[in-house]
Amino acid sequence: MKLEGKTAVITGAGSGMGRAAAILFAKEGANVVAADMNEETVREVAEEIKGLGKEAKAVQVNVTKQEDVEKMVQEAVDSYGSIDVLVNNAGVMDNFIPVGDVTNEQWDKVMKVNVTGPMMAMRAALKHMMSQKSGVIVNNASVGGLFGARGGSAYVASKHALLGMTKNTAAVYSTDYGIRCNAVAPGAVQTNIGSTIDNPNPLGGKAIAKAGEPPLGQAEEIASVMLFLASEDSSFINGAVVTADGGWTAV
Repeated sequence: MKLEGKTAVITGAGSGMGRAAAILFAKEGANVVAADMNEETVREVAEEIKGLGKEAKAVQVNVTKQEDVEKMVQEAVDSYGSIDVLVNNAGVMDNFIPVGDVTNEQWDKVMKVNVTGPMMAMRAALKHMMSQKSGVIVNNASVGGLFGARGGSAYVASKHALLGMTKNTAAVYSTDYGIRCNAVAPGAVQTNIGSTIDNPNPLGGKAIAKAGEPPLGQAEEIASVMLFLASEDSSFINGAVVTADGGWTAV
């Protein structure tokens, strides 16, 4: 029961790593606010958690809309009295489009979901965490935030930006407010984010192919890393990035 009595907000909780994290966090004692664009799937996750005898709320959220993000955080505070953990998991990929081919619209879409969304969620959560003088933020950054050939230009840039924001938040809010902020950098994981790759750019795909075939992880394996970072087991870890890619980038 590593999160007993804590309230956790998880974005992209309707499927994949977010769903796995929501269920695992609930099993570990957390009150879970599961947020996702897909209302049907996120409600199914909340019902599954309730079926385990645990607490959960489902919220339909577009992370690019400030009013949705603020509603999500307020749901946690109104329902359970606090927000102790925020997991920014929602994200999109970009068909491996290199900078020479990316359009303004494609760039803006990826940045809004992968960078602006987490920023707005962190900003909303921090207001409550600062008054509590405690809290943990976990950002899903991907190995795309560590290397150049793990996605297209917008995706890679967005994940590098998310890591920068993670480190800045850790540096600013730890001493005075007791808030930690870390990131997990998964490699290839069996989730339906791959369904957003519907027309891969051949030039970008060629660069990614040079990195070699990645081991395929499971959503539950990444959720376990998120749990570690969200719990007191990682109390002395702040501003760090935990790579979870089955050794893909170690070769």
